[in-house]
Amino acid sequence: MAPDTDKVYATARDPRTVTHPDAVPVALEVTDPASVAAAAERAGDVTILVNNAGTASRASYLDSPLDEVRRDLEINFYGPLLVTRAFVPVLERAGGGHILNVHSALSWLADGTPYSASKAALWSQTNSLRLKLRPRGIAVTGLHVAYVDTDMTVGLDAPKSTPQDVATAALDGIETGAHEVLVDDVTRRVKSALSGELEALYEQLK
Repeated sequence: MAPDTDKVYATARDPRTVTHPDAVPVALEVTDPASVAAAAERAGDVTILVNNAGTASRASYLDSPLDEVRRDLEINFYGPLLVTRAFVPVLERAGGGHILNVHSALSWLADGTPYSASKAALWSQTNSLRLKLRPRGIAVTGLHVAYVDTDMTVGLDAPKSTPQDVATAALDGIETGAHEVLVDDVTRRVKSALSGELEALYEQLK
């Protein structure tokens, strides 16, 4: 969350984990309405909101407890919605602003887990909020990316974008007012395949 180029709020469940000297730590648990409300009050001068909280439980639709299946939706879909609802009044008081939601290439490609379902749902949420918030002076950008070199992808042997490249693409998208930002070739290839037959996305169907 960033109100201007001079101040950046960085949220975490434990704000002590925010170590960047130029960031203002703010405690936030995106599934807790009280925590979200407190963060909105603490960061009351925000003009750019970045919804980047996420989890990937890798739960099984058929075998995992339903609580595990729901967890991806709670954090990846309902979490950004709770945060957005809390910060829309903040952005309006500032005269308008920008929201960027971090999606995934898996917003468009099911991987067999609730993670991709939650990201597909977030994509739909973003598209709806863009229409609802535009008349209120708030722009909404959806950022799609494949693997990023973070703790979530440790151990994966696959091409990864650097966090710096993702951040640069995100800020460029905000600056230009882009509705969507596609960070890497994998993401662009998956989106371009949406207009084709399902076999182009799912080799198993061939």
